[in-house]
Amino acid sequence: MGPVLLADAVTFAYGRTQILDCVNLTVDTGEFVALVGPNGSGKSTLIKVLLGLLRPDAGRVSVLGSPPQDLTERWRIGYVPQRPPALDLLPVTVAEVVASGRLARSGWWRRARAADRTAIDEALEVVALTEHARHPLAQLSGGQQQRALIAKALVAGPDLLVLDEPVAGVDVASQRRFRDALVSLTVVHRKAVLLVSHELGAVADDLDRLVVLRGGKVGFDGPPAELTATGVSLGVHAHDLPLWLEGL
Repeated sequence: MGPVLLADAVTFAYGRTQILDCVNLTVDTGEFVALVGPNGSGKSTLIKVLLGLLRPDAGRVSVLGSPPQDLTERWRIGYVPQRPPALDLLPVTVAEVVASGRLARSGWWRRARAADRTAIDEALEVVALTEHARHPLAQLSGGQQQRALIAKALVAGPDLLVLDEPVAGVDVASQRRFRDALVSLTVVHRKAVLLVSHELGAVADDLDRLVVLRGGKVGFDGPPAELTATGVSLGVHAHDLPLWLEGL
């Protein structure tokens, strides 16, 4: 069986503006990969191409062995976008948010079964929100709300989890719980994780690979230790981007 996620020589342009230039990327089962890069490097466009929201102009994308547009079991991909401000306005409980993520697998027309309830409980436990299950989502901190979105993505039992800036503006304690959840997914449950983030301090020691995108091209793809050995810091930075991303 091939990689869970594959981008082979992917090229994409908006009109005459080249965004991605022959990008190669793989994520295997149980692998924890971080995708980083300066603003405008093409990260968001690459994620859209990988998820099948955009079609590449050239090259090939495969998700779980199929082109993303042909994947019928969409629940096998869990996607966690940046936390939208509207979360503070939703009149729902944490458990209701997580349960909604189960519908992609079970179907909205079918009543919840014991397996669904077990999956919801397990997803809440993974992100350490069990005690908040009946609390209104709007009353939770930003970090807790983000963890609720992760649980929503996990509850269907996806084979691949894609997270876009999940710890932006999140407190340190929530970052640690976030890190524990992702390590459990990759090491214990053998799920594949692709994390898009500027801040890697919470997970730097747990990444299998780090992929740096610059100007639509892959500038580095390898173990984080190869960068840290040269004095590069993957921790929290005072500014939007670590300086090494600009000069790599």
